[in-house]
Amino acid sequence: MLAGPAPAAGLHRRRRGTGPHGGRGRVTTEPFEHPGLLYRGSADYLAATTTFVRDALEAGRPVLVAVPAANLDLLRGALVDDGWRITFADMAVAGRNPGRILPRVLLDFAGRHRGYRAAIIGEPVWAARTPLELDACAIHEALINAVFAGRDATILCPYAVSTLRPAAILNAWRTHPQILDGGVLRRSTSYVDPLTTADDLDVPLPPVPEYAKERVVDDRADLPRLRAFVRQAAGTMLSPDRLDDLVMAANELVTNTLRHTRGGGRIAVWPESGVLVCQVDDAGPSPGPLAGRVPLPPDDTGGRGLLLVNDLCDLVRLHRHPAGTSVRVHVAT
Repeated sequence: MLAGPAPAAGLHRRRRGTGPHGGRGRVTTEPFEHPGLLYRGSADYLAATTTFVRDALEAGRPVLVAVPAANLDLLRGALVDDGWRITFADMAVAGRNPGRILPRVLLDFAGRHRGYRAAIIGEPVWAARTPLELDACAIHEALINAVFAGRDATILCPYAVSTLRPAAILNAWRTHPQILDGGVLRRSTSYVDPLTTADDLDVPLPPVPEYAKERVVDDRADLPRLRAFVRQAAGTMLSPDRLDDLVMAANELVTNTLRHTRGGGRIAVWPESGVLVCQVDDAGPSPGPLAGRVPLPPDDTGGRGLLLVNDLCDLVRLHRHPAGTSVRVHVAT
């Protein structure tokens, strides 16, 4: 039996007013709670996060700490006496691709602890993230609210005010119903329906560069040639295993295109700093913002393509536009 809607672990703080940003009304996800944490320095970070964890442990709740390595080390050290009761994960590894965090980190942990109110610290945003990654993180944070609505869980998401871009902090207010800042828990008036927010955050992708290698794919018989094209375009920039990941991801994306459109699509491959990029464009219908982010039932034999692509790639950005859909993936070189 699921526990009742208890207050969020570690969030027994003085509440005062609302956030500083105007919005379009209040949307509830109860009993699920998804506060953001604005912190300034290590002491501020540890004060809030260790209280959250210890309150959860005292209440008998399963705890997951999924944060970047530096903060992971801080929390391991501060919680050394309780470490055996906590699941730790390096978010820069498990959540390198923000599209993988919901199915493989958050839902996986909550699913393995059914019957208990999960307490999770999830920090998907850090200063080294690229602008394209930050866009993906903001969409991820919005979609957490849609996927976990009604679930018995609390997910606390820290944001480093002193090192993050101002846009990342503004998006924290947009994607979290409440924000904990300086010990005060405030309701965010920027928070609205999460699917509306995810749609607003679906900004156009940067244009495909002129130097990209491109190919039209309009027939299933082209799939072997497609795979050969991706291998040739990648050259020696990827290790054999990572090249296999990119080829499999491209094959899944183009297979989806051929399955759901009449006119086929176009694939482009090109290098950028530290990554090899592949983009598939088609005129087909949008698969929806949650595609590839929620595991399917075992008896569902279709619709796993984007889930697999999220598993294989270091970044996946899906953009819906009037002419169709574009999916861009990155694999680190």
